[in-house]
Parts: sequence; structure tokens; C-alpha cells
Amino acid sequence: MPTHLSREEQDLFLAQVGDARPLRVAPKADLSPQPPKPVARQRLLDNQAVLHDLIHAPIQLADRLEGGDEPTYLHRGVSMQVLRDLRRGRWVIQREIDLHGHTRDAARSALAHFLSRCLLEGVRCVRVVTGRGLRSPGQVAVLRVLTRNWLAQRQEVLAYCQAKPADGGEGALIVLLRNQHRPHATETNKDVA
Repeated sequence: MPTHLSREEQDLFLAQVGDARPLRVAPKADLSPQPPKPVARQRLLDNQAVLHDLIHAPIQLADRLEGGDEPTYLHRGVSMQVLRDLRRGRWVIQREIDLHGHTRDAARSALAHFLSRCLLEGVRCVRVVTGRGLRSPGQVAVLRVLTRNWLAQRQEVLAYCQAKPADGGEGALIVLLRNQHRPHATETNKDVA
């Protein structure tokens, strides 16, 4: 018992815990490493694969040139400069969604909710990770193709491009969303009679 307590405080303490008994087994914390959860483990494996590709893959001419065959989208009426800036990384990625392991329907729903949340929060630039389809049957990146189509159908999406290798490369898209607080081009171009 601490000596800085008065006799009254000590008596009060003993009255409150007087019938307490020590545990029979000494309490021990389980500090053994836990196996990673399946999603976290898959993400770790994917990150290791991307890192390996970045270190060991030769630099192709297409990697040195801006543009190329990577997927891009630009909403009608939006300046080509917006897409160039997005490709060059001039927009800061503010949020990310990872669609690995989602079914088609779950991925579409998760993406729609994510984009809605981002719009409400004023987020302008996001990364959408779809994966490269390396673990899919036939190594077909079904979600990657579907996600591009879904994004192109959304009014809030101004542009998207394939992420740079350090940001996910073929397995991710960088998406620019419209400013929620600014009128959209189709809203301002309506004829007023």
C-alpha cells in the first residue's frame, strides 16, 4: 500500500477491495506473432509482386513516354490538359479503395458507395485498385475491365488514367472527381428561357 495515502484513504481502499483474491494463474499476454488475415496476406503478396516487378522489370520505351496503350478516360467537355495533369501525378491522391477479392456485384456497390462518400467529403483524386488478375482463372482481369466501364458511366468522374508503376501500375486507376461545390458543365449549359 502506498505510504502517501492517509490512514482514512487506506481504510477506504481496503473496504472496497477487501474480499478480492489474487488470480491462481499469473496473467500472461500472448505475444506470439499472429498469422496475417487472408485479405492482409493477399495485399502483402500483391505488394511484394509489384515491388519485385519494379525492381527486376526492364524499363520499356512505353514507360518513358507519356501516353501509350494504358487505359484512359476523359469526360466530354473536359480539357485534355486535365488528363495530362492526372497522368503526370499533379493531383494528390486523397483516398483509395481496394476491390481485391470482391465479387462483381460487391465491387460495383463498394465503388458506388466510395465515390459518393468522396463527393460528399470534397475529395477530388482517388486511387481505385482492381488488381491485375494474376490469381483469376485464366489470369483475366475481369474487375479491371468492369471498373473502367463503371467509372466511365458515372457523372462525377471527370477523368481517369492507369496508375504509375509505383502507385499500382496496371492494377490501379487514378480517378479525378468533379468538384461537388461547383456546378457541373451540363448543369450550367442549360438554356434559360
